[in-house]
Amino acid sequence: MTGLRRFGLVAPIAALSLAGCGLNSVPTAEENVNAKWANVQSEYQRRSDLIPNLVETVKGYAKQESTVLAQVTEARANAGRVTLSAEDLDDPAKVRAFNDAQNRLTQAIIPLQRLQEAYPDLKSNTNFLTLQSQIEGTENSILVARRDYNEAVQSYNTRIRTFPDAIGAKIFYGAKPKVPFEAASGAQDAPKVDFNTAG
Repeated sequence: MTGLRRFGLVAPIAALSLAGCGLNSVPTAEENVNAKWANVQSEYQRRSDLIPNLVETVKGYAKQESTVLAQVTEARANAGRVTLSAEDLDDPAKVRAFNDAQNRLTQAIIPLQRLQEAYPDLKSNTNFLTLQSQIEGTENSILVARRDYNEAVQSYNTRIRTFPDAIGAKIFYGAKPKVPFEAASGAQDAPKVDFNTAG
């Protein structure tokens, strides 16, 4: 009977100590990172889906801007080739490659959106305005999704590096820090847009 009593006292203490070692909190934090990453991917996919419609709308107005249209189409294709799964979020090289591909696409879209300055008729085209608005909204959603992802990564990385969760993170899960998104090099500089319209 004494052994059962001791076990009755030891079991809750052992359960509390294990719970304090990140057995539940580490996978919960990792799942939060994965969910935030899925949101980022969803926003990038939405942008990728909108671009062909924007390109086709602009083609009707800006036939001589084939270089800009080709660059956007190529950047979209290249961005689609670089994939990043939730399992790769702890690999800085893979995250950087994905981020770079998406940033190249962002830079390629900017001249396309500003074509209305060179082609005033484009300003009144409802399809163009709607698509431009959707892409701008999606770009904002991407920023929010990336911020949310970075916050989840920060929380996860802090959890797996601080006591007592660090114990469970290392022993039970072999947890590695996730990689946050960083600003693209040159992101602080405004892009130069030139349609060669000066005679």
